[in-house]
Amino acid sequence: MPHTHHAWVESAWVSAGLILAALIYLRGWVRIRRLDRDRIQVWRASSFILGLFLIWVAIGSPLSALDHESLTAHMIQHLLLMTFAPPLILLGASVKTLLYGLPHRLVQAMGHSFQSTGVPQVWSALTHPAICWLGAASTLVAWHIPALFVLGLRSQMWHGIEQASFLGTGLLFWWPVVQPLPSSLKWPELSILLYLFLATLPCDILSGFLVFCDRVVYPVFLSSPQSFGLSALEDQQCAGALMWTCVTIVYLIAAAIFAARLFSPHRSENRSIVQFELERRAVHTDPQRMEAV
Repeated sequence: MPHTHHAWVESAWVSAGLILAALIYLRGWVRIRRLDRDRIQVWRASSFILGLFLIWVAIGSPLSALDHESLTAHMIQHLLLMTFAPPLILLGASVKTLLYGLPHRLVQAMGHSFQSTGVPQVWSALTHPAICWLGAASTLVAWHIPALFVLGLRSQMWHGIEQASFLGTGLLFWWPVVQPLPSSLKWPELSILLYLFLATLPCDILSGFLVFCDRVVYPVFLSSPQSFGLSALEDQQCAGALMWTCVTIVYLIAAAIFAARLFSPHRSENRSIVQFELERRAVHTDPQRMEAV
């Protein structure tokens, strides 16, 4: 009963927060369309709202009450928070749209505060692909260590930290892939394909271990009622297979889209035009600087 009560309270807070985020985003989206400044397409807005909905399904819907009874439900929760919701949110041009949705004075205050405290430099370092990959991989592995896994189930506070870490590192992981904002860091774009491939390795190892292990890794589920007629071992195998399948498919789709965009002739043409324009401006600027000297 205490767990059920806490789950309903947590669900209410999560739902309220997600609704507020959706309203701020929609307000910003409408303002951008009225100002006619680089309009955010409808599909991007839909992507952001769908991402918020998946977060609600993971931690605000009745599914969140099942993660203490079934490893498969627990795995679905993790996949939604780390694999599905983050790219959808980032594809929604969320940063720009949310800023337009906030009060102007608040945005100005945040801008001055961030510039004075060096937040852009820290964020630039934090979103380097190597840091993003290590953060996501270490979070995934750490929370599936039996001792930490059980701690997350038995402690409401640690359970919230676990969910927040999955969502936070999920957003970080997908940041270099989606690239929602221009970055001052330069790395070979082809490296993102290797980045996605290497990201499958921790998931493959963990899911393979869960599928082929002949004992129940998390004994806490032995005393749980059988979900969908599955034993604890069968539930564990189902969770591992689900993880392997979903991660493989999502990363393959992301790699295919990224490769298609990277090798698109239209993209190459646009980059050539931009490079020509920059060189032209540099040629016109240098004589002016020489005259000034």
